[in-house]
Amino acid sequence: MALPVGQQAKYWGIATAVFLLALWFLGDVILPFVLGGAIAYCLDPIADRLERLGCSRITAVAIITLVTLFVFILLILLVIPTLVQQTASLIETAPALFDRLRTGLTERFPQLMDNQSVAYQQLLTIGEAIQSRGGELINGLVSSALGLINIIVLLVIVPVVAVYMLLDWDNMTAKIDSMLPRDHVDTIRQLARDIDATLASFIRGQGTVCLVLGTYYAVALMLAGLNFGLIVGFIAGLITFIPYVGALVGGTLAVGLALFQFWGSVEVPDGETMAYGTNWLRIGIVAGIFGLGQFLEGNILTPKLVGGSVGLHPVWLLFALSVFGTLFGFVGMLVAVPIAAVIGVVARWGLAQYKDSLLYRGKSEGE
Repeated sequence: MALPVGQQAKYWGIATAVFLLALWFLGDVILPFVLGGAIAYCLDPIADRLERLGCSRITAVAIITLVTLFVFILLILLVIPTLVQQTASLIETAPALFDRLRTGLTERFPQLMDNQSVAYQQLLTIGEAIQSRGGELINGLVSSALGLINIIVLLVIVPVVAVYMLLDWDNMTAKIDSMLPRDHVDTIRQLARDIDATLASFIRGQGTVCLVLGTYYAVALMLAGLNFGLIVGFIAGLITFIPYVGALVGGTLAVGLALFQFWGSVEVPDGETMAYGTNWLRIGIVAGIFGLGQFLEGNILTPKLVGGSVGLHPVWLLFALSVFGTLFGFVGMLVAVPIAAVIGVVARWGLAQYKDSLLYRGKSEGE
C-alpha cells in the first residue's frame, strides 16, 4: 500500500531540510567534492563518446586525465604567471590612474574640478584610500583566497575526486536510479532528463562560450596594445555566462583603461610621444573588439553551443547566485546554477500539472 501524498511530502521535506543543513554546516569541507563532481559531470559525455569509439572506461578516463594534465601544465607555464603579473600591476597602477583622471578633469573642466568642489574632494579621497589601503586590501584578498581554496585542494584532492567520480559515474547513476521510489520512478526519470538537458546546455555550452570569448578578448586586447588586456579578457570571459553582463563589465573596464592609456598622447613614427591629443583609433579598436564579441556571442556561439531551450532566465540566475552565495558562501555559488535549474524544471512541471488539473480547468457538466 502506497504512502499518502502528505506523508511522502513530509519525508521528502525532511530530506531537503537535512541536505540544506548539511550544506550550511559543512561549507568549505565539501568544496573539493562539489568541484570534483562538477568536473566529472562535465567530462562524462567525453568519456561516453570514447567508450563508443571502442575504449574501455578506464582507458577513456586515462586519456581525459592526461589531456587535462597537459592543458593544466601549459596554463601554468604560459598563462597564469602573466595573469598574476598583470593583476598585481593593475592594482599597483590604480592610484596613478586616479591621479591621471583627476589631472585630466582639472585641465579640461577647471570649473568642475575646483580645489573646493565636491567632485575634486571625492576623487582625492578615493585616490588616497586606494594608495593607503591597496596593500592591505590585496593581502586580505590573498589570505581569504588561500583560506577558501587551499593549494592542496586544487592540486590534489579535486583531481582525485574528479577522476574517481568520472570512473564510477555510470555505476553511481545506476545505483541512484535503483533507489528511486517505484510509484514515481517514471516522473522522476523524466524530470532528471529535463534537468540534465538544462544543465548540459547551460554549464557545458555556456562554459565553452565563456572560454572562447575570454580567449578572444584576451588575445585581441593584447594585440591591440592595451595594458592589462589578459586580465580584462579573463574577467569578461569569466562572467559571460550572465547575458550582456560580461561584455558590459569587460567593455567598460577595457575602454576605461584605453582612455587612461591613449588619452593625452599620440604615438609618432620616431617612437616618441606627443604631449597633447588622443589616439582615438586605439580606443575605437578596443571598443570594436567588444562589439564584435557581442555579435559573435549572440549570433554564432550561443545559438550553436547553448541553444534556445536552456530555461534559465538571467534575472533568475542572478537571484539564485545572490541567495545561495549569501547563505552558503562560495560553495553556495557553485551549486546555485544546478539548484536553479532543478527548481526551474520542477516549477515548469508543476505548472503543467496544475494546468492539467481540476483546480485550473474546473469541472465541466459532462464530468
